[in-house]
Amino acid sequence: MLDINLGSDFLNYIVRQGYQPGDRLPSIQELTADTHLDMSANKVREQLEVARALGWVEVRSKRGTRVKDYNFTPAVRLSALYALACGERFESFASLRNHVEAAYWNEACALLTASDLSDMQACIDSANNKLDSPPIHIPNPEHRRFHLGVFKRLDNAFVLGILEAYWDLYEEVGVNRYMDYGYLRRVWDYHARILQLIRAGEFDFARQAFIEHTRLLWHERDPAPWQQESDVLVASRNDPVSLLRKE
Repeated sequence: MLDINLGSDFLNYIVRQGYQPGDRLPSIQELTADTHLDMSANKVREQLEVARALGWVEVRSKRGTRVKDYNFTPAVRLSALYALACGERFESFASLRNHVEAAYWNEACALLTASDLSDMQACIDSANNKLDSPPIHIPNPEHRRFHLGVFKRLDNAFVLGILEAYWDLYEEVGVNRYMDYGYLRRVWDYHARILQLIRAGEFDFARQAFIEHTRLLWHERDPAPWQQESDVLVASRNDPVSLLRKE
């Protein structure tokens, strides 16, 4: 393990004392008495709260403070939400997510199991049922699960953190509230085609279908309130999927 100064005496203490995920940390009183730390109780509380906000420790009344498995998502989500609150555009983060998915697409697809593909099919089936059954429900959980499902076997915490944070922001910004029925239908037609291509081992064509489907118009009549008019992407009048190789 690299000896890196994390800029936090509390985090340095966790790493250098060899605490592992699931381990219980000493109480604040015990930490202030530990000669390896040499911090006041107030300072421990401040740095503990930062670690909790970043998802690296959990604090529960009966279980105390425990180290969690590393997860990049909370740090990305918190930073990105702050950026949005300060005026940064959601489209910029969406663009990052699109490029990350495209870059790791083939590698992730090659790791998928039959069970993973079945779960992706279940997402499609559930989404279509929601769109077919009045009253119509937006299949947002299925949308998230389908895309994250492509990358679930990828052993890269940083990639997964960006992708998971994207869907958290997607829900927070309320993108799904501006989708019309026609858009949703096209999106799930793409998903069905993407899965079909993955099953056939045609990862390059599946990747191309993914790229095309991110360019679909999100709101056909007017841009969403959070979307600048110049950024609206107009889908081709031809179905882009039909331009891909058919089995």
